[in-house]
Amino acid sequence: MNQSVIGIGGVFLYAENPKALADWYAKHFGLSFMEWEPGACYGLEFPHTDPDGTKASTIFSLMKAKAPLGEGRPECVVNWRVADLEAFCRALEANGVAIEKREESEYGGFAWIRDPEGRKVELYQPAVEP
Repeated sequence: MNQSVIGIGGVFLYAENPKALADWYAKHFGLSFMEWEPGACYGLEFPHTDPDGTKASTIFSLMKAKAPLGEGRPECVVNWRVADLEAFCRALEANGVAIEKREESEYGGFAWIRDPEGRKVELYQPAVEP
């Protein structure tokens, strides 16, 4: 097989309350959501250019769950790239968001938090190339 994945087309999270979740991400991550479907879907686009020069975007969408999300729902982790992990974590903690764990690796720094509906969120600052 000579095909490969070139990026993420979108991340779609089902939520009990997508408006409240969008507000939380807006407050703590500085994201600006558009209401794509009144009361049921909030989203945004991160535009980029693919390696072949094609203009594209990655979608992040919060959608109303069609049924209640129970304890057994599958876990979804979104990895968010940040420029300054320490400063980002300090700002989250100042706003009452607990940092569950931090870790350094050869790839960079990581920290994990939970959103208001209990989903794990991963923050990532890439390692600086020598």
